Order: sequence, then C-alpha cells, then structure tokens
Amino acid sequence: MSKARILVVEDEKLLRWSIRDRLQQEDFRVEEAASGAEAIPVLQRGNLDLALFDFQLPDTDGLKLLEEARASDPALPCILMTAFATVDSAVRAMKLGAYDYLPKPVDFDHLALTVQRGLETTRLRRELRALRRSMESGAAANRILARSGVMEEVFRIIERVAPTDATVLILGESGTGKGIAARAIHDASPRAAMPFLTVTCTALQETLLESELMGHERGAFTDAKERKKGLFELADGGTLFLDEIGDVPPSFQAKLLQLLEEKSFRRVGGTQDLRADVRILVATHRNLEEAVRQGRFRQDLYYRLKIIPLHMPALRERDGDVGILAQHFLDRYAAEFGTATRRFSPQALEVLEAYRWPGNVRELRNAVERMVLLSRGEDLGVDDIPQEILGSRAPAVAAAGGGEGDGKGVPFLLPPGGVDFEQLERSLVEQALKRTRGNQTRAARLLGMNREQIRYRVEKFGLRELLESKEE
Repeated sequence: MSKARILVVEDEKLLRWSIRDRLQQEDFRVEEAASGAEAIPVLQRGNLDLALFDFQLPDTDGLKLLEEARASDPALPCILMTAFATVDSAVRAMKLGAYDYLPKPVDFDHLALTVQRGLETTRLRRELRALRRSMESGAAANRILARSGVMEEVFRIIERVAPTDATVLILGESGTGKGIAARAIHDASPRAAMPFLTVTCTALQETLLESELMGHERGAFTDAKERKKGLFELADGGTLFLDEIGDVPPSFQAKLLQLLEEKSFRRVGGTQDLRADVRILVATHRNLEEAVRQGRFRQDLYYRLKIIPLHMPALRERDGDVGILAQHFLDRYAAEFGTATRRFSPQALEVLEAYRWPGNVRELRNAVERMVLLSRGEDLGVDDIPQEILGSRAPAVAAAGGGEGDGKGVPFLLPPGGVDFEQLERSLVEQALKRTRGNQTRAARLLGMNREQIRYRVEKFGLRELLESKEE
C-alpha cells in the first residue's frame, strides 16, 4: 500500500518542519507550503489524502484555502490550526466542511491522532467510491468471462499480484484481453480508487510518446503553448498501463528504464526532477526475448519489466469459453442497438466454437457486434455469421497450386495486378466508418484497432467528413 500524502500549509518555518518530522515518523509522505499561493497548485493537482492548514497565512486565510480544497476534492479531510480559536471561526470552518479544528500551540500527539482519524475517513470514502463503481459497472476481474481450466492460472496470478506494487508484464497475442487483465489488477489493488491511465505505445511517435508520458513545459517545442502534465504525473497514486511496450523506440527505452527504477522524470523542456507514486503495468504481443537478442529491446529494461509475467491464452486454447463470451457480447450489443436478438442457434454456436479465432476475443466481439447490428430476428443463425468465418471451414485454395487451409485465416487469392495495401487500408477504414455512421470507437472495434490507431488513419486518409459531429 502506498504511503498517505499529507499537505502541511504553515508560514512559521520551525512549526512547519516540526509537524513534517512528526508526520514522517508516522510513515506519511509530507508536502509543504508556506502560503496560499504555494498550496493552491498542490491542491489542484490532487491525489492528496489529507490537508493541514494554518488559519492565518500571509496571503489568505484558512477558510478561503478550505474552500479551494473542497472545490478540488470534496472528499479531502482538512484540519485547521490557529492560535486565535473562537467559537464563530470553528463553526464557520465546520460548515465549510473542515474535518477538525486544532488550537495552537500544537499538541503533536493529539495532532497525530487527529490525522490518523482523518486518514481513516479518506480510506473509507475511497472504499465506498470503489464499491459503488464496482456495483455500477462490475469489477474488471469479473468481466474476464471464462470457465476454461487454462484461465484459472490467470485468475490465480491476478489475485496474488493485485495487492502489491509489483510491475506485471502481460503477454499474449493481440486481442486476448491484456488490457482487461491490467484493469482487473488495478481494480483489485489498494489503488482502485485512484487513476487508471492507459497509453498505447505503438500509436505515438517517440517525441509524442515522451511528451504524453512525461509532460512538457511551455515552449518546449513549436506547439507547446502551455505546460502540460504527463500521464505519469496524472496517475500519481494510481496505475499507469503501457500497452504494446515492445514497440517503444530503442532511443526512448533508457528514459523509460529510469522512470521505472527511480519513479523520477523531467517534463520535456524542463530542468526539475519530479517524482510520482505510480504502479506500472505493461503489455505486449511481441516476443521480447527475441527482440533483446536482435538488439531491438534493452536487456536491462526487459528484466525490469518481467518481474511478474502473466500470459493471456489465445481464445483457441480456451475450451468452452467461446460460447459464454459470444452470448455476453450478444447481450451487450442487443441492448446497445435496441434489437430483439436474444440467442444463437445451436448450429451457429457450433460454427463459432469450431473457428480458430486468429484475432482472439477482439475478433469474436467484432463479429458478434456485426451480427447483432445486421440481425432481424431473435435468433442468430449460421446465415448471420460473417462470410470470412464461414469460409474458413472450407479448404483454402492457395494461389500457387492448392492445398488445404489450416483454418487459421481467411482464404485469399492475389489478383493478377497485385494489391495496393494503402488503398485497401483506406477502403476498409472508410467502410467501417460508414457502417457505424462515423462512430470511431465502433469502427475501431470492427477493424480490430484501438481508438488512437483509427484516429491516425482518419487524418492520414482525410476521412473527417465521415465522422459523427460530436467526435469532431
């Protein structure tokens, strides 16, 4: 469990240091401010567990600072201290939401006890928020639908590593649910009430990736018109999930290693070392050991990442899971699209379970979404199954002379003039956007992409006119 973070705002230096030392003896992380001007940016940044204010400060008073704190985080317990305690000021402080009110000179034992009680309030409030979120959307671990024996090991590892701060390397083919596993680890951890942020490394160039993770200072580059916090800073107290870590450029891997080892970083264009309390989870579909042998991935970074490896099995290895996953997606999209579709026919399920699913759970989800979107009745039959899945049951005819297909992909004959892959890619993106009426999220699902990848292609091929107006 990460240490509680406490902000102490006191203009009298000796008293501030004394409070800091006492709280550090209790194993708390303490941030200090000598004025309201210094305290407000810390409050706005958030991720505090408790704040301790002097009532009279050089540039403001404790009540105004309390209002600022409540605006930034209504659940943050705030304790006020003053040498001029009156009934009226205490009542005003309590009405504004102060947790407690302490007189000066400060009794440090009483202060420590009050802080402990305030932090217990913070813990209970966060647990309540996490419980409400779990009840509203279901815990991520429960969204990993499975009954196959091979998934028992996945659940066992998630259960054991979730309470720790260990880095987890999630491995597996594309579409196996690595992101859902990362979310499950976060939601079952003590950080569940704090941010869970994701960055897809393959979707960003190196300069953009560094700015996205580390942030940048104003003027760091041409378009940097103001300071921007990076995801590492914004995830303070929570979890940062780096998807497709195998695609990080070699020149950026050294900075990433420092980030993991020291939890310190500098914004692009900055000179100040910053720190953040962040748990790192990473995922990749690539063979990192082979990348290390080829010199494309740093060996020291690889060993730092693989403290806890978690392998997500391919869908074809999960006996009995296709049926329950397909029904789950059917229920989800029938509700989303408002269709009368309720079930698969036994014949349709037989076809789905026999297919190899090279795109794994993502491909199954996209296929069911398409089936539900085009369905007309309550049952989904064999005729509703996409042709590429039905076609995989027949022997594939090879362009160079025949032979049986292995069922792992879609039979494809090269046309005599060859293939213009860029034009083919543009055509597929355009069709997906038209089919989903310009909804980028659903179009990305149909193509087995993430939102960042399809956004890039929309800009690349000039397809913004096909987007929903709300996604402009």
